Amino acid sequence: MTRFPRLRAVATALPPHRLTQDDTLAAARAVFGGRMRDFDRLAPVFPNTGIDTRHAVMPIDWYLQPRGWAERAAAYEAGALALLEDAAGQALARAGLQPDAVDAIVCASTTGIATPSLDALLLERMGFRPDTVRLPVFGLGCAGGVLGLARAAALAQAMPGATVLFLVVELCTLAFRSGEATPTNVVASALFADGAAAAVVRMDEAGGGPAILGSGEHTWPGTRRVMGWRVEDDGLGVVFAQDIPELIRTRMRGVADAFLARHGVAVGDLAGLVCHPGGAKVLHAIEEAMAPAGEGLADAWAVLRDCGNMSAASVMFVLGRRLAAGAAGLQLMSALGPGFTAGFLLLEV
Repeated sequence: MTRFPRLRAVATALPPHRLTQDDTLAAARAVFGGRMRDFDRLAPVFPNTGIDTRHAVMPIDWYLQPRGWAERAAAYEAGALALLEDAAGQALARAGLQPDAVDAIVCASTTGIATPSLDALLLERMGFRPDTVRLPVFGLGCAGGVLGLARAAALAQAMPGATVLFLVVELCTLAFRSGEATPTNVVASALFADGAAAAVVRMDEAGGGPAILGSGEHTWPGTRRVMGWRVEDDGLGVVFAQDIPELIRTRMRGVADAFLARHGVAVGDLAGLVCHPGGAKVLHAIEEAMAPAGEGLADAWAVLRDCGNMSAASVMFVLGRRLAAGAAGLQLMSALGPGFTAGFLLLEV
């Protein structure tokens, strides 16, 4: 019998500060309204995102003042570690494990920098063994939830009998820069949020949880400026192109079909989709591109509504909802990130 890495547990965590879209629109108006002639034209993006509430590691007043790299880095390290400890603790408890049972940690994050890396800082904090293998992953952006989980599965395959802990945390709100009065920054302030997730992966026999049947990715040539960061004096400046939904409509299906075909599967065989909810326009584009598959998109919409766009962490929230709701059969996880790259993971639940 073919053996595959399996998900033993999935858990998520949100920071303490809950923001409504009315809260964030009022804050954005206070910051940008007097400096942008077209702010009122851009303001409808807030109610049109499909987001009702989001969560942030800092209270909203913190974001209204200029912040430099030192303050952002300190907030990132403290906030990320707290969220990862929460998510990891939940996932290990659900798997019936203690931290000293973990053999390897994969930690994905692109919204801040810590050296030693977050996984290293968690070792003593949570009681992981000193010989734990660590793989910090930076730069995958929104694709990091799918591709980071794929790296954890690959480690589990390469280390027979090992328990691999996948961690992902994104504190997107810390990239908000009040000094940049641009349409892109306004849209980012309407979308992005903070969150973390964890998963336990092992090469278990049947019955050990959803099987990770395979993973893949595709980076389209000539698209490196579609999504990413600019390094500015006061922090990271968001980069994303307006034509992302059109890229999804016209290019995603072909590479998804090719990925599935490598595993002997067609879209019609899928029981559901586990998609990164990048925004309302992105979800509409995925629905169009991946038809007739559509089961599971309601969970993506629910995560977007309740939590906003948490970058790489978002798809793990969707996966958690799908599993909690009793989803069964073949599930295609997907997310798009800087590169411009599509990440895929095929699960059998």
